[in-house]
Amino acid sequence: MSEERDLVYREYVDSVNPGLARLLKIARMDKVECRAEGAVIRDDDGKEYIDCAGGYGVFTLGHRHPEVIAAVKDQLDRMPLSSKLFLNKPMADLATLLRAISPGDMQYSFFVNSGAEAVENAIKLARLATGRVEVIATTGAFHGKTFGALSASGREVFRKPFEPLVPSFDHAPFGDIDALAAIVNDRTAAVILEPIQGEGGVMVPPDGYLKDVRRLCDEEGALLIADEIQTGLGRTGRLFAVEHDGVVPDIMTLAKALGGGVMPIGAVIGRPGVWAKWQKNPLLITSTFGGNQLACAAAHAAVTVIIREKLWERARVLGERLQTALRAIAAEFPRVIHDVRGRGLLVGVELTREGLGGVIVPEMVKNGVATGYTLNLPRVIRFEPPLIIDEAQLDKVVDVFAAAVKEGDGLYDKLFRD
Repeated sequence: MSEERDLVYREYVDSVNPGLARLLKIARMDKVECRAEGAVIRDDDGKEYIDCAGGYGVFTLGHRHPEVIAAVKDQLDRMPLSSKLFLNKPMADLATLLRAISPGDMQYSFFVNSGAEAVENAIKLARLATGRVEVIATTGAFHGKTFGALSASGREVFRKPFEPLVPSFDHAPFGDIDALAAIVNDRTAAVILEPIQGEGGVMVPPDGYLKDVRRLCDEEGALLIADEIQTGLGRTGRLFAVEHDGVVPDIMTLAKALGGGVMPIGAVIGRPGVWAKWQKNPLLITSTFGGNQLACAAAHAAVTVIIREKLWERARVLGERLQTALRAIAAEFPRVIHDVRGRGLLVGVELTREGLGGVIVPEMVKNGVATGYTLNLPRVIRFEPPLIIDEAQLDKVVDVFAAAVKEGDGLYDKLFRD
């Protein structure tokens, strides 16, 4: 361990979180990230890693995209933060752009600082618009770790230590329309779900599921909240993942990719009816830093690049290439890999045993590919690289993964003596 790395590690132990420091060390990720460009991260030793985690959806444009950096530098010289007293042009420009590209008649945007904040305010808006309080989410969902978002999230290991959570939340199995129909009723304010569950293990619902959820919400007078924080802005091979089923939600949340990999920003986008009651008291929901000029400038530049380059098409093509290669590896090592699934460049590889990830992920890091697990299903290794990754880099990812899986297969009998 280098002198600088040793210092930073000790600072984590003494001043950040000792448990996190130990976890990173076990996973061989106790490096100091120093520079990044495109799809590559460099550590304090100058070693390069292809970023196959992509900030779990943040780095859709890779690291330090030049157009986003230029937009932020320009805005920094003008006005970084809003006074909240006057009209904010970067925010208005971004809201207008999002209105133009969002599904159907979605019109208004409210800006915050993160995905969890976006979910919190989406839930508040749903209750305000409907006058109802009950919210239905799905098991395995991940919507964030603030109290309202955590109440919607669907894994007990994260929920239990903080109970009691916000009341009037219930969960149905993801992808099961009959189970959802059994608990949605005339007291339901909203159904919130991810079109594809990311942290839940890259779970793709059956074809037509989102259409059925939309129909059910309409029948019961409930709103549909689409959490596109991880899937939105091109990740799954469409600009928004709801477009795979041709669905228009009432409320949609964005974050992660929205900031272009440079600034944190989240957004709540809604149809006109959702905003109707809020218009009567526009200060009912506010955010001190939400919609600041710096973040909005970054987001506008990022969305502009995504649209101009049609990066969702690149995600679709490269995603098919990646899944084909991963399925070939799965066929060769069936006792290690249980399943390969996903859409676009959101791909999950489910291992047969959870302990195998403890071999495969560190082995990949050792050989220059950075990736990780999904939080709600740790035996799933996630492949979520920047959409600007090139084919040679993607092929190296596959080669490194194949070697790591072979290593796991060689250690299988030693790891699992049952």
